[in-house]
Amino acid sequence: MKKILFIATGGTIASAKTENGLTPAITSEELLNAVPQVKNLCAVDTVQPYSLDSTNMCWKQWIHVAEIIRDNYAKYDGFVIAHGTDTLSYAAATLSYLIQKNEKPVVLTGAQKSIEVPDGDARRNLFEAFVYATDARACGTHVVFNGHVIAGTRARKTHTKSFDAFSSIDFPDIGVFYDKKLLCYIDERSECPGAVFYDKLVPEILSIRVIPGMDPSVFDYITAHCRGVVIESFGVGGIPYYGDNAFEEKIAALMENGVRVVITTQVPHEGSNLSVYRVGHIIKEKYRVLEASNMTTEAVIAKMMWALAYSETREEFEKLFCTPVGKDQL
Repeated sequence: MKKILFIATGGTIASAKTENGLTPAITSEELLNAVPQVKNLCAVDTVQPYSLDSTNMCWKQWIHVAEIIRDNYAKYDGFVIAHGTDTLSYAAATLSYLIQKNEKPVVLTGAQKSIEVPDGDARRNLFEAFVYATDARACGTHVVFNGHVIAGTRARKTHTKSFDAFSSIDFPDIGVFYDKKLLCYIDERSECPGAVFYDKLVPEILSIRVIPGMDPSVFDYITAHCRGVVIESFGVGGIPYYGDNAFEEKIAALMENGVRVVITTQVPHEGSNLSVYRVGHIIKEKYRVLEASNMTTEAVIAKMMWALAYSETREEFEKLFCTPVGKDQL
């Protein structure tokens, strides 16, 4: 029987009603006891480093979770993480870069309803997370939610209320649960020869969405305070040109001051291509800015934090950022 470490961090799945609204209060043991059939799948130990609404989770906590997995990696066959849904896609992406090529599965799940709700989604999601974590084909970092197995770098929360809260952006599901059975579409074992752990991130990243008529002077703040910026452009990569070169000059200033710049798109699907239109082509050719192509914004942010931590020069950063990790780039 396989042995799994269950890491509980809070979230809606572990929340109870209070006079101020739902608050994480249910322990890891209580979560596990609510899904007794897990005991027929595997032996489970639990640890609860946090009991937080995921709005209050960030890179600090995710580094700690990665360290827990690293320190216990030899003792267990897989890891299941209960996490709030609001930042779960950021957590999954970040853990995909902190733990790479892992032959043992790291599985994140959560719920739109507390596990105390009898007809909610918590019990199903938690059980299916353990089913996937104990499967012989499982490896890498994934989100299991509402019957979907999603690559950690491709998950995005696309619904705020419905149980089908997460989608795989521009990449097929790794697997699905159908008629209570796990169907794996993609075998990733050849891509996961053995775990490589990282423990540093640079959090001074800002993601800024371009809007029509935006004053480009907002980039002055970024130059002074940030190590990297994700510019969410229009369409396939449009950067505004309002009869002057203000945006172009601000982007040039960012790069001259050592700020790493990645341009992505605001559109959820099909990615960017700065070469298509003049409004993107000039920026790409003149300044060699990086573009995210069809990476999710969550993955871009996480990968920038990781790449900044392990590079000194622009060339080193570009090499790390442009090297595919965990299905993040096609």
